[in-house]
Amino acid sequence: MNIQTNESSYHYNVMRRAIELIDEGGDDLSLEDLAAKMNMSPAHFQRLFSAWVGVSPKRYQQYLRLGHAKSLLRDRFTTLDTAHAVGLSGSGRLHDLFLRWEAMSPGDYARKGNGLQIRWGWFDSPFGLALVMGTDKGICGLAFAAETGAEPAMADMRSRWPNAEFVEDPEALRPLVEAAFEKKGETALHLIGAPLQIKVWEALLRIPSGHVSTYSEIAQSVGAPRAVRAVGTAVGRNPISWLIPCHRALRKSGALGGYHWGLPVKRALLAYEAAQADG
Repeated sequence: MNIQTNESSYHYNVMRRAIELIDEGGDDLSLEDLAAKMNMSPAHFQRLFSAWVGVSPKRYQQYLRLGHAKSLLRDRFTTLDTAHAVGLSGSGRLHDLFLRWEAMSPGDYARKGNGLQIRWGWFDSPFGLALVMGTDKGICGLAFAAETGAEPAMADMRSRWPNAEFVEDPEALRPLVEAAFEKKGETALHLIGAPLQIKVWEALLRIPSGHVSTYSEIAQSVGAPRAVRAVGTAVGRNPISWLIPCHRALRKSGALGGYHWGLPVKRALLAYEAAQADG
């Protein structure tokens, strides 16, 4: 298994430690205190975060706090029917990336990947080590391994399509990955899931970057208002993290809810997007 990490993963690891310190220190933790606990000078810490997310550490600290999800729900709640009406659908521009997607037929999905070749590779990302999988039609899997570890992430993704042929081929995926992480060109997605899952993932694609919605709102938008639990399960089973933005789904209370690849990653994703939207 060929795994390489570089500067982006280092930035995520620094941010991950910052989350822990912010949670421990509360609102009174100053920039100088935070930098000292990170064994960095305030100036270096400021440069690091400003380069990664585009805002100062003090501003970013606000986005990482646990209460930020409630403010997002209050100020940036997205009604999915409205998002669809203004063109944020599967055929248009989706949440700050140019994406086009195609869904596997229910019959093909039922065969659990039989006859399907899935290429895979490890890549550096702004949110730590990422496992990316793809078919000839586009990216079908994206897992973040910073919290779960590399081997569990691989086992998790392979278990979703147990009858597929898996081939390590990062170079074949690299153009799609660069388009996704560096926002260059167009990223193609291949959605492989059950019919309800596909509907839920399509709804997630209509939530703009820097905004959030709720599980109940998503259930309403897919025509299953009483199936909030099933919709929540479908959100959690999204195989293409970040690009299909399941991290933008919150509970009505403003609680984060769960996240398959670890809540620190979810908080980082929401903070990153909110900071860039404000910037």
